[in-house]
Amino acid sequence: MTTDHDPADLGLVAGLEIHQQLDTATKLFCSCPTELRDPDAHSRTFTRYLHPTRSELGELDDAAVEESKVEREFTYLGYDTTCLVEADDEPPHRLDGEALETALEIAQLMDMTAVDQANVMRKIVVDGSNTSGFQRSTLIATGGAIETDEGPVGIEDLLLEEESAQRVEETDEGVVYSLDRLGIPLVEIGTSPDIRTPEQAQQAAERIGMLLRSTGKVKRGLGTIRQDVNVSIEAGARVEIKGVQSLDDIADIVRNEAARQAELVAIAEELGAREAAVHNPIDVSSVFENTDSGVVGGALSSGGAVFGVRLEGFDGLLGREIAPDRRLGTECSDHAKRHGAGGIFHTDELPAYGVTDAEVTALRDAVDASSADAVAIVAADPSVAESAIEAVADRARTAIEGVPEETRGANQDGTTRYLRPLPGAARMYPETDVPPVEPDPSDVPEPELLTAKVDRYGEDFGLDAGLAAQVAFGRHMSLFESLVEDGVDPTFAATTLESTLTELRRDDVAVSALTEAHLRTVFSMVEEGDLAKEGVPDLLEAVADDPASDPRAAAEDAGLGSAAEDDVREAVLEVVERNEAQIEEEGMQAFSGLMGECMGALRGKADGDLVSQVLREEIQRRA
Repeated sequence: MTTDHDPADLGLVAGLEIHQQLDTATKLFCSCPTELRDPDAHSRTFTRYLHPTRSELGELDDAAVEESKVEREFTYLGYDTTCLVEADDEPPHRLDGEALETALEIAQLMDMTAVDQANVMRKIVVDGSNTSGFQRSTLIATGGAIETDEGPVGIEDLLLEEESAQRVEETDEGVVYSLDRLGIPLVEIGTSPDIRTPEQAQQAAERIGMLLRSTGKVKRGLGTIRQDVNVSIEAGARVEIKGVQSLDDIADIVRNEAARQAELVAIAEELGAREAAVHNPIDVSSVFENTDSGVVGGALSSGGAVFGVRLEGFDGLLGREIAPDRRLGTECSDHAKRHGAGGIFHTDELPAYGVTDAEVTALRDAVDASSADAVAIVAADPSVAESAIEAVADRARTAIEGVPEETRGANQDGTTRYLRPLPGAARMYPETDVPPVEPDPSDVPEPELLTAKVDRYGEDFGLDAGLAAQVAFGRHMSLFESLVEDGVDPTFAATTLESTLTELRRDDVAVSALTEAHLRTVFSMVEEGDLAKEGVPDLLEAVADDPASDPRAAAEDAGLGSAAEDDVREAVLEVVERNEAQIEEEGMQAFSGLMGECMGALRGKADGDLVSQVLREEIQRRA
């Protein structure tokens, strides 16, 4: 594969779609909570089969039609919090007001204009991720912009949507989904195609992410934000890449996609020069009657079939690399897999996998292929093999034309895989069960940017720049501000929420089990004198080990109550008396070592300032 493709020379054009879950109390169209559940805690299941429906103009969406060709059963896990709306057994309720307000805050941060009337639309989705067969989506604002080092990037639209159900596992029959995530409010932010470099794409995503977190009202953690990237080059086509989980991957994905399209353009030019053609697939099972290939033989012995297709003029091109460790043959295999096949074999890689030279020769003879041609085969259940090889033939025909418009999925290595055709306008139609709303941004305050918070935390609270940034950009920012407003020392609050919790996490303490209520109670205990600051790490660890416990009861069980001054003096005196010889010899230089011994003796029950004061007094008496 050529690796020196310059995106600028290729005429790179890119845009982003950012999907961010909102941290609201309830879901977008019902009153169910937005917390995720353990799939093992489900209390009921039900199944559905979904099929595409026509739009108001009688049109069928191509992506939905292709998805429906794969007959699958969808199983849904319900919980004690699952309602009839989530199961699609009751119409949706009105649009959640808290979610709408947060969406308007986000729109302000990007200088967008709210629509006069927001109408809920249905977007057809038949992959099972929504029980109704469609996702509800509402346009909230349009026409904004953000700044990057390489120039402004326009923001075309901001939509408020319901999150899809969470995929749990795939089975032989279909897919299992969990309904805990379905319906969580989600904003989708779409940029204009103003991005010209991979680095600008990543910076634009980072900027939007910072603006979203500035509201303090978005969910944090893996899976709560997803980036889709639209990429094209001048000689290529628009490709939508779904599900980029990490911001750090965006530049690599854009760069690899631009190079992939350039390689596909080069392949199309070569195929044109060879006057390539794709012939009709045929059954070639007889070629492999006595094969030693485990894959092919296994399919035939279980009643399957082998179908092959002659790809005229394709010799050497199916094995050509178009992205790191991905080839044109890989693209064809992705299409076959969509129809239930395990993959394909082709003559650019055969003989191999137990397929012999003689079988390759017989295969070429069976489909009338010359040495300039390639042959691809699929071995599977007869109906699967036939539909999968047809999909391979279709992809090969597209290779002659150039770069197909399609939706692709992001891989962890920065490459992508085929998912489905690009959706069209036929997938959207009005939702008649939810009345429209008229957004009023005038009552919505503009959030303070996280960058501005960093400066304010330094100026108002005396936090150093590093700690201020950790708090402002961390997931506990809103809790920090609430604690400080309640009178908690800012430095203590910031250090506990960022440094202490981070250290505990590194020590494999399950800090994710600590709720905001847990943390608030611990801070209250310190403020009320029931817990020394030094006892906070031990108490947080105890509560994390048993999240059902009350922090006050856990402190009592662990003996972490705050010691009275008399108890402190008694403990310090015992340490001093044991070390009188050292004190006589070293004087105040003995302080550091004895301080640690005193704190150890008090086991986090006493405030360090009080221990330090008493210890100094006792040393001075004896020095």
